[in-house]
Amino acid sequence: MMLHTLVSSSSSLFSPYCSSASYRLNPLLVSKPRRGVKLFPRWHFSPFRIRPLAAAAATENGVFTSPEMAKSFDFTSEERIYNWWESQGYFRPNFDQGSDPFVISMPPPNVTGSLHMGHAMFVTLEDIMVRYHRMKGRPTLWLPGTDHAGIATQLVVERMLASEGIKRVDLSRDEFTNRVWKWKEKFGGTIANQIRRLGASCDWTREHFTLDEQLSRAVIEAFVRLHEKGLIYQGSYLVNWSPNLQTAVSDLEVEYSEESGTLYHIKYRVAGSDYLTIATTRPETLFGDVAIAVHPKDDRYSKYIGMMAIVPMTYGRHVPIISDRQVDKDFGTGVLKISPGHDHNDYLLARKLGLPILNVMNKDGTLNEVAGLYCGLDRFEARKKLWADLEETGLAVKKQPHTLRVPRSQRGGEIIEPLVSRQWFVSMEPLAEKALLAVEKGELSIIPERFEKIYNHWLSNIKDWCISRQLWWGHRIPVWYIVGKDFEEEYIVARSADEAREKACQKYGKDVEIYQDPDVLDTWFSSALWPFSTLGWPDVSAEDFKRFYPTTMLETGHDILFFWVARMVMMGIEFTGTIPFSYIYLHGLIRDSQVSVVHE
Repeated sequence: MMLHTLVSSSSSLFSPYCSSASYRLNPLLVSKPRRGVKLFPRWHFSPFRIRPLAAAAATENGVFTSPEMAKSFDFTSEERIYNWWESQGYFRPNFDQGSDPFVISMPPPNVTGSLHMGHAMFVTLEDIMVRYHRMKGRPTLWLPGTDHAGIATQLVVERMLASEGIKRVDLSRDEFTNRVWKWKEKFGGTIANQIRRLGASCDWTREHFTLDEQLSRAVIEAFVRLHEKGLIYQGSYLVNWSPNLQTAVSDLEVEYSEESGTLYHIKYRVAGSDYLTIATTRPETLFGDVAIAVHPKDDRYSKYIGMMAIVPMTYGRHVPIISDRQVDKDFGTGVLKISPGHDHNDYLLARKLGLPILNVMNKDGTLNEVAGLYCGLDRFEARKKLWADLEETGLAVKKQPHTLRVPRSQRGGEIIEPLVSRQWFVSMEPLAEKALLAVEKGELSIIPERFEKIYNHWLSNIKDWCISRQLWWGHRIPVWYIVGKDFEEEYIVARSADEAREKACQKYGKDVEIYQDPDVLDTWFSSALWPFSTLGWPDVSAEDFKRFYPTTMLETGHDILFFWVARMVMMGIEFTGTIPFSYIYLHGLIRDSQVSVVHE
């Protein structure tokens, strides 16, 4: 019913244009109408004659004929038939009828991907829509492409290098990215060829890759414009850090799972001779404690408020005992250790109260010099050693089983470490307001409608987007720093290295030295521009942009409503002044581990 609503329009499927369009689509199945023959004779609804399906055989001129009905379908002919369809241009938009185009931008699968049932689902749904409108004579564009998949692709190539005994850090950045491009040229076409084997009728002459020249130019332009409007900024904030991948990841790239863990009860000596017992699931972060907090109405601890406590195993480092209503009296002992450098809630509390932020973790997940004797130990090794030492000194009270909500990297699967790090962010609230208004005013329809509430809730509570990634594969951030200057204060945003140098020389003199930010942009940043960057933007005079933008439909799984869909809406409105599509059609997910579909 929902799909019927999307593909329906006022004109009949059996319009005067239908038979000619169908003939162009597949001359094997549909006869071309003869002149003078009425398409709709009274009481006989037969707009075109269907040729019998049969085993296809190629003639010398490349046209496939079906001389007789076969007992079974000859699957070996599928690829030849598809190649012929493609070679004849049947999947390209035809403007003979002059009506408004029907346009879908294919969700770009990762270049590392292989076909699975999820791909088969979106290809089937989109192909139904596209073929329906094409057969009605409507100019139809289904634009395909692939995503460079920053983290996933870099991981694949790093594993390949490891099999050769090579580490990424053994190579220069250029050497590594050259290896990735070679890998992409050799294996990157797998998913596109598999989609072809499904019979997807998309226009491969317009295929794009998120790192190709046109889309890279769009990414740089988008960054520059957002920065000029004050919507991109740099700063040191608590982010989700992946120690194995050695990069920050966004909130949306962290998956939480319920896992069995341990709650550790530890004594903190209060100045004098008394003790407070705290309960924590991560004792190794105590080296980053800057306060002990209790609830202001918890009578058990009210007498301690304003006193000082000594952090265990830190050679007598004192921290204040404070009160705050955010402390859960019923969790653990009701006494909370505040480690703002390693916990999101503690970080927000510290920012509110003006507490210092102490980082005890290196970027590889080992403890740093703040941890004293535990410096250099992996975070989980440090946890075991610390607990043993606490037991030996009599400061360990007990440990008990506890179910944890563990944050894991969506890509690498490792446990994410909250870590203060200098990153680039997009201020999202001004962008989200316009995206919310588009749905409210009915300019943008979400199907099924129940996802409107989810869309509105997320955009109404949106956080700033961390867009920098500490990778080598991806769109390099178009920012240059001045040698010898504070990189957080003195930097240049430019569309190219030449432009950056020219700006630097004007400001600092001709002898100035500059270097580019080593980070790359989040893969989803380039994907957010997909509906219009693939059509020529920022060149708004490009023929495809004028003809096909805004697009008609965005069809994808509901799991990337925030990762991708909402961001496309925000960026489309920001950079083009209009919504990038009129309809969002969200399909369900196939939740089965055995869902791969192999087409070679």
